[in-house]
Amino acid sequence: MFNIVLVEPEIPQNTGNIARTCAATGCTLHLVRPLGFEISDKYLKRAGLDYWQYVDIKLWDNLQELFAAFHGARFYYFTTKAERRYSDAHFADGDFLVFGKETRGLPEELLVEHRNECLRIPMMGELRSLNLSNSVAIAVYEGLRQSDFAGMNTKGHLHRLDWKD
Repeated sequence: MFNIVLVEPEIPQNTGNIARTCAATGCTLHLVRPLGFEISDKYLKRAGLDYWQYVDIKLWDNLQELFAAFHGARFYYFTTKAERRYSDAHFADGDFLVFGKETRGLPEELLVEHRNECLRIPMMGELRSLNLSNSVAIAVYEGLRQSDFAGMNTKGHLHRLDWKD
């Protein structure tokens, strides 16, 4: 569905949670070095639980390498510095949703260069930002909602049909 790009992620638990979201939604996870942890990190694996075999993960040495490999693709950059809301974008299959490191976000030069593709998740007050894994989930599920959850299992069922209200 989408390509989730984490630029220099620092916290293994966040990346593990994002990997789990990618597994549940069919998104590819792109990790741009340097990483603040080892891929074998126990916290990364614990956060992703038993979903790792369902996640397509790509590792990149830098953003330029990723951009060169996907020249012509659509990239959206999530930042608290954007004026445009994430819900105003029209996401499509194959789009790249790019998120920065937990402590500093994406480099300002990148944001200036791609000003029209920068998106913001609205928040109250002057808080610095939302948790990275929450931000990724918000963006992915907005894109899925826009596609009417195509290819997703949208119907659940109760195991006990004799429950009463």
